[in-house]
Amino acid sequence: MGKLTTHVLDTAHGRPGAGIRVELFSLDGDARRRLATVVTNSDGRCDAPLLEGSAFKTGEYELVFHAGDYFAAAGVALPAPRFIDRVVLRFGVADPKAHYHVPLLVSPWAYSTYRGS
Repeated sequence: MGKLTTHVLDTAHGRPGAGIRVELFSLDGDARRRLATVVTNSDGRCDAPLLEGSAFKTGEYELVFHAGDYFAAAGVALPAPRFIDRVVLRFGVADPKAHYHVPLLVSPWAYSTYRGS
């Protein structure tokens, strides 16, 4: 059974990104449809897959991580406007029977992602 999962690592502080709001959208051309909004747990993960089973389909998706709000709440001095605020990751799912894990490594100044397992 395929599924979509994510987690966030705060590379500035060397810890999980706990309490980060994450939004998931499906994309159809320029149209976006919100599928879920979650908040990461103390381990920087979601308590359940964002999508799984028959809800997980071939197509394009977008994850929006509210990293700027997380760093501001942690007391990090940020410029106005923030250099990293919302991190938007657009990706495609070609095999909805597979596990797509999309982690985010983030600091106030940089981020990276990859397809994990």
